[in-house]
Amino acid sequence: MTDHARIEAQIAACNEPEKLRRWIVNARDKGEAGLADAAFRRLIAILPQERPGTIEHDFWQTIHAFEHVLTEERGKTTRLARTRQKVGRVGVIQTLKDWALSDKNTDGFQMLLDRSMPELTGEAIVLRHAGAFDEAVVAAALRRLEEAGVNVTALPGRIA
Repeated sequence: MTDHARIEAQIAACNEPEKLRRWIVNARDKGEAGLADAAFRRLIAILPQERPGTIEHDFWQTIHAFEHVLTEERGKTTRLARTRQKVGRVGVIQTLKDWALSDKNTDGFQMLLDRSMPELTGEAIVLRHAGAFDEAVVAAALRRLEEAGVNVTALPGRIA
């Protein structure tokens, strides 16, 4: 097993957020974008407390990913306070509905597209869990992604 493959296996099995954050930084410093991405993906997969495969887990993965990217870019801890407050008031499902039905793209939507992470958008979550949403919400999510040039059939985990 090569060093690269060994590190990938360690990342895939790691359940320690701080260790994964160090791997992200170290991999980027060494120009290992693939390892940095693997550690980032593992980090956002383990941070949510909700059960994997649920709408809530997918939603919180997105929030953690967005916060991580903003924290790295700004050099200081960044939390999505307004989004977290909204979820506290109306819940995850209504927040996703509101994002999908909005007349304009959210900043987060565009930021995730700009960073080649369309599968983490709220709209992609709606498509993965289409059975939990009205047809109008699913259609709006699909339309927004398609208008943004996303190949929705290639999104990972597409359930709809």
